[in-house]
Amino acid sequence: MSIVGIGEDGVDGLTPIARSLVQAAEIVFGGQRHLTLAAPLIRGAARPWRSPFEEAIEEVLAQRSRDVCVLASGDPFVYGVGSVLLRHVDPRETVAVPAPSTFSLAAARLGWALPETTQLSLHARSLDLIRPHLQPGRRVLALTSDGEGPRALARLLSDAGFGGSRMTVLEALGGPRERVRGTTAAGFALRDIGPLNTLAIEVEASPGARVLARASGLPDELFEHDGQITKREIRAITLAALSPRRGQLLWDRMDARRPLDACDRDRGAQRPRRAHPTQRGRVWSAGA
Repeated sequence: MSIVGIGEDGVDGLTPIARSLVQAAEIVFGGQRHLTLAAPLIRGAARPWRSPFEEAIEEVLAQRSRDVCVLASGDPFVYGVGSVLLRHVDPRETVAVPAPSTFSLAAARLGWALPETTQLSLHARSLDLIRPHLQPGRRVLALTSDGEGPRALARLLSDAGFGGSRMTVLEALGGPRERVRGTTAAGFALRDIGPLNTLAIEVEASPGARVLARASGLPDELFEHDGQITKREIRAITLAALSPRRGQLLWDRMDARRPLDACDRDRGAQRPRRAHPTQRGRVWSAGA
């Protein structure tokens, strides 16, 4: 099985090895956009992704005995299908040829150092995931779901006190339709944004901005509550003593209306509040 990254420049941007893998494949899987970009090279059957995506992965795995090529956007292992496939396939059974990721292309256009830049995907995910990264002076690159994503993020930033943040919308990077436009969160008025876009944010916080601390003990006003809330100091001490680690499950045995600092409220659901955005854990509340 081969996994080939393809950019908006289509077959012109593929290496000779990537071209040969696409041409030799009996079956080529990918999104409709990817299959269209690679069409001049496809000799076998072109199979667009099925919905739901889990069924598409099962279809790929069912054809493992054949010469299969999977197309992906840019680098298949940066929020791409490559990492999903390799949960089921031994890497030694695959040949992967990545193209530049969207993050790499965006950093090149802006002159940003990737190791110093937060990179995250908000594609089909809650925009609230960006909140812990809104730290003064921070640079953020975010993949969005569609053309409305940048506008929605601009509203979120403005409402949270980051209206002065510089925002750059980068569309269809690496292809003939590439476009780069800049504005601020508060002054966002860009129109006709393409669905394939990346948002670059240079975070600027105004006085009173809701900057989330990276440690336990968040202020009470960051929680929705009815006045009955565990004291801030107790929340901080409790979580420090528990010292939650990646993947651990925490139980909060108290009234569900009185959250620990580890819980946030989003549309009525409790969600993890992590000491660091890369931590992954679960927090449950149970009535005492």
